[in-house]
This record gives sequence, structure tokens and C-alpha cells, in this order.
Amino acid sequence: MNHWDVVVIGAGAAGMMCALQAGYRGKRVLLIDHVKRPGKKILMSGGGRCNFTNMATAPGHFFSRNPHFTISALKRYTPNDFVEMVERHGIEPIEKAPGQLFCADSSQPIVDMLLTECQWAGVELRLSTSIEHVDVSDDGVTLSSATGQVLADKLVVATGGLSIPTLGATGFAYDVARKYGLEIITPRPALVPLTLDMPWKERMSALSGVSTPTVVQCREGRYRDATLLTHRGLSGPAILQASSHWQGGDEVHINWLPDVNDLFATLKGVRQDAPKRTLGGWLGEHLPKRLAQSMEEWLGLSGVMADYSNQRLEALADQITDFTIKPAGTEGWRTAEVTIGGIDTRAVSSKSFAVQGRPRLHFIGEALDVTGQLGGFNFQWAWASGYACAQAL
Repeated sequence: MNHWDVVVIGAGAAGMMCALQAGYRGKRVLLIDHVKRPGKKILMSGGGRCNFTNMATAPGHFFSRNPHFTISALKRYTPNDFVEMVERHGIEPIEKAPGQLFCADSSQPIVDMLLTECQWAGVELRLSTSIEHVDVSDDGVTLSSATGQVLADKLVVATGGLSIPTLGATGFAYDVARKYGLEIITPRPALVPLTLDMPWKERMSALSGVSTPTVVQCREGRYRDATLLTHRGLSGPAILQASSHWQGGDEVHINWLPDVNDLFATLKGVRQDAPKRTLGGWLGEHLPKRLAQSMEEWLGLSGVMADYSNQRLEALADQITDFTIKPAGTEGWRTAEVTIGGIDTRAVSSKSFAVQGRPRLHFIGEALDVTGQLGGFNFQWAWASGYACAQAL
């Protein structure tokens, strides 16, 4: 058979969810991908343990130029719905942080679950199959590949964004969208480490591997989580979150002591109680030792607490709690967990995910201008958009 009710291009999270749900609705479904293994991004996610959802999922956790677009799909397929599937397959969810659910040991069970569901739903899977030409007309869908033509009534493009090209990411979805007149909101790497120029690159490189709790702010984004110092610059959950806001030339503000409510008042108290203490010694009790030692050098600390005037203590408190640095850039698509930007959703139905005026063409998942914060939100968007689209096929 070479004529299908639905062809889904992209055997990732959104594509597999859409294919299996459409299959269960009685549709003849073909799922195609140009890679050799399905779900490669699922396998590497969450440190190889797949943070497959977040129980706190809500539209406010997503970035989009059209912020209301996510509401319908997220209501129709919730984290509880996905957890029910996970548990039905004997996969035990592990809550690593509040609301963030992971696999216990490996991401593989999630991929196996989705492939099993696809098989049960009668979905045909074709891997190592690149689509060379797409034609969507009022009469139907024609796809051309090296192995011949594929005909379908509906096409779902679920090939994601540009992040991590080594896992198979391409601009395929954007090319198809442009062909049919959709606007692409400029894609950029998100949830990605930030790089630094000299001398800060050298300074952070010397501290590579040091991680500490922080509050990081960039533009309107403010995140309380760990910052990790690397040989290229800054990483860790707080930095990855801030990277979704960062654009070239922006400064990043780091509070290295987020658990100290009023550092100026605290330092005055230390000076009063222990005037012969060094400020570097005090920092060493509140920060990783290597970071505290480096901060002594960065801030030009010398002498004992009694030597510091109120004005100097206040200035130092500001430097430590509002440490300002201007990144040189990001590590780019190579390590970005997600793509921010993408296909403008204002031309796509939030109910069916069909392109306005082209009811046979659908886009789902990360290809769209919808990007979640760190912590399982992007996977929940994949499940929800895939499910919602399938109900309209």
C-alpha cells in the first residue's frame, strides 16, 4: 500500500505520539524519519534519563509570540494522561525535583513504550528515508523520496527545530512551512550554555566543574537554581533557563549568595562580631572553596573585616549579589536542548494544528514557535500537540 490516511514525518516525541494516537483512531498511518533510530533526542534528554513531563505544566511555562496558542492542547492532554501511559507500561516515574518526572535509570523505556504503542496502533515505521519533495494540494499529499512516491490524505510535519544536528536535526519543517507561505520567527538556540570572552573565559575555565546555588537574571527571566562553571563559560540549570531570554549583547546578572537575604547587613554584622576575620574566609564558608578564593581576587579583597568601611561593604555586597557579566555568545545548536522561535503559530489552528487554508498540512512539536522552560515542559508540549493534532486527522 502506498496511499495513507496520514503520513507523519519525524519519529521523535511529537511525531510518535501523533502517529500512535491517529492509528488508534482507525487511520492508516505511515511514520517516516531520515535517521536510523527513532527517538534519539528522547534518549539523550535529562542526562539520559528523560525528564518526560512536568506536573506543573501550564501555558505560562512556554515562550511564544502567540502565548495563547498552547492553551487548548495542554488542556486536552495533561501530564497525568502521559503518566497513565508510562505506568501502564510498567515504567516507574521518579520525581527528581518538584513536578519533574524522570525514568529511574534510562530513557530507553520511553522510546520502547512509544514504539510499542505505534505497533499496537498499526503504524508503519520507515527509517533511513529522506523526503526530497513535498506537495500539498486540495486533492491530497504527494511525497517524493529515494524509494519512490508516497501519497496521503494528510501530512503532519514533526521534525523539530535546529537543536543538536548530530541527532538528526534539520530545517526541514521550516522549508516546508516557507513553501506554503508561513512566516518563520528567527530560530535561535535555547536551554544552552553561555560562552565568555577573555579574561572571563580563562577565569571560569580555571574553576571548571564548580557548581553552586544562584539566582540568575537575564532580561525579564529570573531563575533560582545551580550555576555550573565550565571551560567555555557558564552552564547549569539557572544559566540554561536564562539562555532562553539572552540575545547578543545582553548582560547576565548572578547572585552568588541567594540564601543571604541582606548581604550588606550580614557583612556589617560579621565585621562587628569578628573584626579580625577576613572577608575571603567568610566567603569560603558560603561558597565552594575554589570559587571563594577566585572571588577574593576578582573583588580585590585584602585585610580584615575591620578595615572595610560601610561604603566598601555595600559595594562588595552589590558585586556579589548582582555580579554582572556579558556573555560572548552561546554554545549554539551543538548543545542547545531546544530551539526558540520557529513556525509562526498565528497561521496554525490551535485545535487541529492545520495550516490555515491548507487543511491537509499540519505542524506539531518543536517546529512551531513554542518553547518550554527547563524541566519537562518541552516533552509535555510534544505529547500534547501530537495528541491534539491526531484527534483532527
